[in-house]
Amino acid sequence: MRAAERATMDGGTSEWELMQRAGQGAAQWVMRVAGGRPVTVLCGPGNNGGDGYVIAEVLRRDGHEVQVIAPIEATAKTARIARAHFGGEVVADGTPRGAVVVDCLFGYGLTRQVEGSFGKLLEKLDAYDCYKIAIDVPSAVDSDTGTVLGPLPRYDLTLALGAWKQGHFLMPAMASMGAKRLVSIGLDIRSTSFAVSTSPHIAPPPSDAHKYRRGLLAIVAGAMPGAPMLAVEAAMRAGAGYVKLLSERPHPEAPAELVVEQDDLAAALSDERISALLVGPGLGRDDTARKRLARVLAKRKPTVLDADALHLLGPRLLDSVDVATLCLTPHEGELASLCETFDIAAESKLERARALHDITGMTVLAKGPDTILVSDATTRFFPQGSSWLSTAGTGDVLAGIVASRLAVHGEPLRACEEAVWLHHEAARLASPAFSVGDLARSVKPAMAAFL
Repeated sequence: MRAAERATMDGGTSEWELMQRAGQGAAQWVMRVAGGRPVTVLCGPGNNGGDGYVIAEVLRRDGHEVQVIAPIEATAKTARIARAHFGGEVVADGTPRGAVVVDCLFGYGLTRQVEGSFGKLLEKLDAYDCYKIAIDVPSAVDSDTGTVLGPLPRYDLTLALGAWKQGHFLMPAMASMGAKRLVSIGLDIRSTSFAVSTSPHIAPPPSDAHKYRRGLLAIVAGAMPGAPMLAVEAAMRAGAGYVKLLSERPHPEAPAELVVEQDDLAAALSDERISALLVGPGLGRDDTARKRLARVLAKRKPTVLDADALHLLGPRLLDSVDVATLCLTPHEGELASLCETFDIAAESKLERARALHDITGMTVLAKGPDTILVSDATTRFFPQGSSWLSTAGTGDVLAGIVASRLAVHGEPLRACEEAVWLHHEAARLASPAFSVGDLARSVKPAMAAFL
């Protein structure tokens, strides 16, 4: 953001012009929500407060009753200009009132705790029953990490100015932001380091397709039958032309359309038609499981590693492996375990996921309410999925979808991105309080949203 703002100003656009664009664009959203009702704007001393003064003036000129509370007078140069252009009254100490309150105390770049008069004002906002709007990011949030740095009300709407920030898609702050919308201010944002994932297009099979051209996915089972079967149920509905389960035990519960191979694993893996592999759900963590994982990795096929495989994985198992074809799908506990295994000292989920990719070269899909996807030269964030996904087994379903998509085209980053969107859409279609079986079966109708 800072680089983009500097480049725009070097091109002849003043900071005051950028502030007017931001304030006027945000004010349009505020007016839609307010519908003529009274509005309170909370202004800080910096440029986020300056945006607030612009918003307040747009509302005032439109006939809204506007109250501005600013515990400290504007100190930033451009914020002082905005304060001078506001034609209404400003109070240093007050209680928010009206149907809508707009938080413009602090914007991106905050790294210190919000305390004193600002902290007390946020506490008042938290207790006040109204529609709450955060401008750029909520005022007690580190925009790079999503860390909470003070009292954090639950907002109904967050308006990102100019570009999304990482904190918009990271817990714990993400849970308090409500709906999120982007207000363009004419910046040229050219970031290769991270991006917000957009809805994918999943092409149907070509007219001359057959089951092997669509992708043969082999899912390697282990000691526990339930988890791999959930992955199978999802994978069969996510696009692969052929899904088989490689197991050393019978599976009478398997659906009729599933091929179960009970051959020796080495023999089963010798099928050169296999396009991708999934190993980990239900695998176990004993020596037998470790040997099965080693055999899978030795095939050097595009592979998804999930669940138990993540606890067995270590540097030695990656010797002579094509790491660029491997996808890891850890939840936060598994991510922490992997970081311990690979001697990674990082605190946040984002830092851990990035460091794990940097050290191993594997694509990392760190799943959870704030899902993060890290691959070569890019980190991708996702809109938050249904909170009903906090159910045992949903990770097995996600792994099955990733593996199915990987079998179709062999691209780890693309497979992970498609899978997250399919997973979220399946959760929406499954309706609240779904079982994990409901979720797996909802993958099929979810595909229709992306064709």
